Amino acid sequence: MTLRSLIWKELWQRPTPMLTSLLAVTLGVTALVAIQNITVFSERKIAGDMESLGANVLVLPPSITLQDYYAADMHGQTMPEEYVTRLALARMPGVQNLAPKLCVEASVDTIPVTLTGILPRSEFQAKSAWQGIGLITNAVGSDRGCCPTATSLGGDDDPSSLATTRSIQDLGEHELILGADLATQLGAGVGDELNMLGADFQVLSVLPATGTIDDGRVFAHLHTVQRLSESGPVVNVIEIMACCEDAAGSLITDLATELPETRIVTIAQVVETQVAVNGLMSRLSWVFFSILLLVGGASIASVMYANVTERRKEIGTLMALGASRRFVTRMFLGKATLLGVAGGIGGFLVGTVLASVLGPQLLGVSVRPMPGLLAIGIVTATLVAVAASFLPARRAAGLDPCLVFNDT
Repeated sequence: MTLRSLIWKELWQRPTPMLTSLLAVTLGVTALVAIQNITVFSERKIAGDMESLGANVLVLPPSITLQDYYAADMHGQTMPEEYVTRLALARMPGVQNLAPKLCVEASVDTIPVTLTGILPRSEFQAKSAWQGIGLITNAVGSDRGCCPTATSLGGDDDPSSLATTRSIQDLGEHELILGADLATQLGAGVGDELNMLGADFQVLSVLPATGTIDDGRVFAHLHTVQRLSESGPVVNVIEIMACCEDAAGSLITDLATELPETRIVTIAQVVETQVAVNGLMSRLSWVFFSILLLVGGASIASVMYANVTERRKEIGTLMALGASRRFVTRMFLGKATLLGVAGGIGGFLVGTVLASVLGPQLLGVSVRPMPGLLAIGIVTATLVAVAASFLPARRAAGLDPCLVFNDT
């Protein structure tokens, strides 16, 4: 009789103890797969939601506070546009997008408006000084060191994306983008002509309502606003969309080192909330995984010890017939390996289904299978099962057939 046939006979003839151990291992892997699935996809959803909140790091003139910035950006202080170039060349890890802005007062048909100059991404890509560092195809900033859940801000060419990503791909020198409220107030729509600061503009797009001060703004090309307002090459603020893990870490220090002449402000509550939620969910998955696998390992060890005790005479007979200690050890470890592999596969399937059902219902997150977790589940479950079975296997291999048959 071969080793494989002995293992299968043992599993089929005594299924109840083995099923108990298999269930414990499966639950451990299920917890890991389900929570990790939900965690990864919820992090991606949170990252997307964060984009809709706007920039989470601001570069301001040194005398300006965050309260001044939120007062429609009309604080009157400026800083050189050259700072934007310095930040782009620095390629700091975690910087996804740079959005310099200059706000000036203007009027359209006697209606006072806030004219905001913005720099489209095409301007970054066109500057020959930056083309050698990969900004042609990558988002402005750095493609290094960004949190894995970050989404690219550079792939949407729709002008209305300005409402969420704080940037736009193309904007002509005589094109405008209107906020939702201002467009309604002016009765203007896409393609209409408006006159501001003595120049004619065509409305490129109307932003969707956001419930912020952007609803009452007019957006135009930064360099056009600088020329018409005679302000020179300056900006009021540089908005930075950064990965929250980086914004909560070393990025602020790096920015302050690069631009000591400015004031760096982090929207701390937004940043810290994402970092805390992501970290908590990730830690919880490993805590549940560890606890359940320890329970599974203890269950397997208990079943194996009981199996050795119950089958002393059978093991003694097997050894008396010529089975080596190595053969007996391999028999018990082979059972443990099968339990680990089965538990890993079962846990992955159950965990994936559970995450796919609970993710949308509890968190509104669409979850897809993550094949990488299958390998992690199988390897970890197998290692735990084999480790838990090692001592019982050694005890079985150490039985003396003569002493076993002398037992009454």
